[in-house]
Amino acid sequence: MKVNRERKRLYVGGLSQNISGADLQNQFISDVEIITRKDDQGNPQKVFAHINISVAEADLKKCMSVLNKTKWKGGTLQIQLAKENFLHR
Repeated sequence: MKVNRERKRLYVGGLSQNISGADLQNQFISDVEIITRKDDQGNPQKVFAHINISVAEADLKKCMSVLNKTKWKGGTLQIQLAKENFLHR
C-alpha cells in the first residue's frame, strides 16, 4: 500500500538562542529557516523556525503530538502547521 506523502510547512517555536539550522535538520530532516526577533537594543527575544517536511498526514500528526511542548536544547518546542508565508501570497 502506497502512503501519500505531502510537503508540509511547520512552525517550530520556543527555540533557544543558540540553535542552528544543522540542529534542526538533524532533528527534522528538512529545509530550515530560522528567524530571530530582536528587541529595540538588538537583543534576541524570540527564536523560531519554519521547516518544510515531506510526510504522511498520520505521521505528521504523531510527530506534532509527540514533540510539541517537549524540552530541547534549552527551549520548549511549540510545533504547529505554519501560516501562509506572506512572501508567497
